[in-house]
Amino acid sequence: MGEGEESKKNPEAPVEIQCGIITNRWWVQERGEIFFFYRPKVGKEEVHGAEEVQRLYIVLRPKSGERSVEEKQDPASGKEGAKKDDGHPHASKSSSDSVASEEGGHGIQKVKIEDEVLVRFIVMGRKRLPPPTQKGRPFWGYVEMVTTKIEDVKSALQGEDYNTSTRGHRHNPPARAAGEGVYGILRHNPGGRKMHTHLIYKLEFPPEDGDPQETLNIDREASFLIQIKNPEVPENSQFRGLQRKRKASFPAHLQGEFGRRRRRFLPLDPPDFLNYEGCEFLLIAASDDVEGELGVELTAECSDLVETASIAPLLKGTWA
Repeated sequence: MGEGEESKKNPEAPVEIQCGIITNRWWVQERGEIFFFYRPKVGKEEVHGAEEVQRLYIVLRPKSGERSVEEKQDPASGKEGAKKDDGHPHASKSSSDSVASEEGGHGIQKVKIEDEVLVRFIVMGRKRLPPPTQKGRPFWGYVEMVTTKIEDVKSALQGEDYNTSTRGHRHNPPARAAGEGVYGILRHNPGGRKMHTHLIYKLEFPPEDGDPQETLNIDREASFLIQIKNPEVPENSQFRGLQRKRKASFPAHLQGEFGRRRRRFLPLDPPDFLNYEGCEFLLIAASDDVEGELGVELTAECSDLVETASIAPLLKGTWA
């Protein structure tokens, strides 16, 4: 019997799962490792504040969950497919970028997340997380890359040099680590009310918050409502999102979850939605006290991926 099936049969029994998440009121869909990185603006070798941050990245690496097998995009689609053609994930726009690198993910590949690598490389549009003081305000993000190779993530975090016709030689600096810990994706249907999903996390590093964490709203632990955007619903003036060709093309069974009425947003159920490049989502702050809000305890004791970036600032909680 799977872990998820067991918790459904006896929801009052505490369930201990990998990476230390324990719950007796929620169905745990997925758990794994979470990493935060920020990239300085072009030409900036050091960051001293939010105005000098170009991008905030979230990296999710699922390790186990309600289902041992998840579906992801076909490896020949999106950036994942383009890298196979180009041999380099950061080819400049003026060179040999393939059309596939500008398209969202599509197709299906099955991955055993307990035995195989699956990594999602996510971009937050506002370059920070939703602050817990602004409950109800959605923050938009999207899946930039999905891969089964750690090397692809390392390449995506590296810096690069390129030339432009107007500004000449430019240097895009490498990303810096801002946090490492564990996460869980939880499903909740309290008292028969409308089901919703949460993304929760707890940091292991840095040991204490510093300026980068406070500026980027990366709290020691946090809970967010997470909703997936329907890629087939036309944009409106309040929500533009990605260009049409960059949006995910979900398989029929996932797209069908939005229903005949073409709902604009859905809870993240299943987490497979995040396994498609171009998947857009909203994070809405719920709490910075996961245990107090949800009755969920997280113990951050997972492996390390931040060797791809400078370690010293992460351990100290300082800008780099």
